[in-house]
Amino acid sequence: MASLRELTSAGIHDPALRAAYLRCRELHAHHGRSYFLATRLLPAASRPAVHALYGFARLADDAVDQGGEPEAKALALKELATQLDRALEGGPVSEPAVRAVADTVRRYEIPVGYFAEFLDSMRADLTVTHYADFTELSRYTRGSAEVIGLQLTRVFGTVAPLSEAEPYAAALGTAFQLTNFLRDVGEDLDRGRVYLPADELNAFEVNEIRLRAARSTGTPDPRVQRALGHLVARNQAIYRRAEPGIALLHPAARRCVRAAFELYRSILDEIVRADYDILNRRVVVGTPRRLGIAAAALLG
Repeated sequence: MASLRELTSAGIHDPALRAAYLRCRELHAHHGRSYFLATRLLPAASRPAVHALYGFARLADDAVDQGGEPEAKALALKELATQLDRALEGGPVSEPAVRAVADTVRRYEIPVGYFAEFLDSMRADLTVTHYADFTELSRYTRGSAEVIGLQLTRVFGTVAPLSEAEPYAAALGTAFQLTNFLRDVGEDLDRGRVYLPADELNAFEVNEIRLRAARSTGTPDPRVQRALGHLVARNQAIYRRAEPGIALLHPAARRCVRAAFELYRSILDEIVRADYDILNRRVVVGTPRRLGIAAAALLG
């Protein structure tokens, strides 16, 4: 099996640890299809670490988005943090993904503080449902997205000093996150959250009430469409700012990151193609386009 060959290539031989990494791979394949496809362009030895980082992030995300009271969700996040601390100290843990990510942290010397920042942003989702402007939102995306890019940069390696590559990695994480916010704006409304900055929406006479009306009626609202068009343009600008960082990565990682870059940016193309009428449907990049992007990255 390809998954077992990846683990062997990475020097992961302990049966329990292999099982933990395989659990992360399952989570990644099921929930992160576009990025999972991109990881197929990485050297086999690098893939388990990426799956582990994704698996841990997925556990935290699920803890926040699953049903239940905020107190129970807060406890689930606290337990996740406790298990990570215990695993990093070499102690036993019940969650396989935590064991795998702790092993990845040690192998690639990933700063533990990145995980604390990530979990802080996940906790924010329990109490913060709206953001006044991009300054406020950036404090959230620092933990929810930028640190993910910084973690992965440690796995991928660079041909320039790490400090030179990190700002680009952080920007790419933010670009991916904003794309998710735009794609999922309708679903987030159902959870009582609006991640799109209020001042940017207000400039187009859009607020949560108008967003909810457009979602409930299914009727496109020109003001909402113009606001989303503006935010797509801002998102595209972040992608342009992040793109030069791909060349700073180790050559073996560039194809993967290029594919992820193009796959996520293509979501914005689908939003434009839908004329920004996305409150009642989740746009997706079709399989032929996804495979074409992967093939182009492979040949490039």
